[in-house]
Amino acid sequence: MNKINIDEVEYITETALTIRESRRRTTVPKEIVEALHLKNGDKIRWLLFDDDRVMISKVKKRRRRRNK
Repeated sequence: MNKINIDEVEYITETALTIRESRRRTTVPKEIVEALHLKNGDKIRWLLFDDDRVMISKVKKRRRRRNK
């Protein structure tokens, strides 16, 4: 298990998971939405490690390249 440097932690909280049939929902805390500047339609990436840790990060939008 990796150690966490508490000086690098900006925010800690817990949220509930709601599971109804095939739908699974969780609430992203307001502080996280604001810190990551999340907007409706943005994507987040979930990474599950073999020691049951989960990391969530915002998926950066790719810039479109212009054809010259």
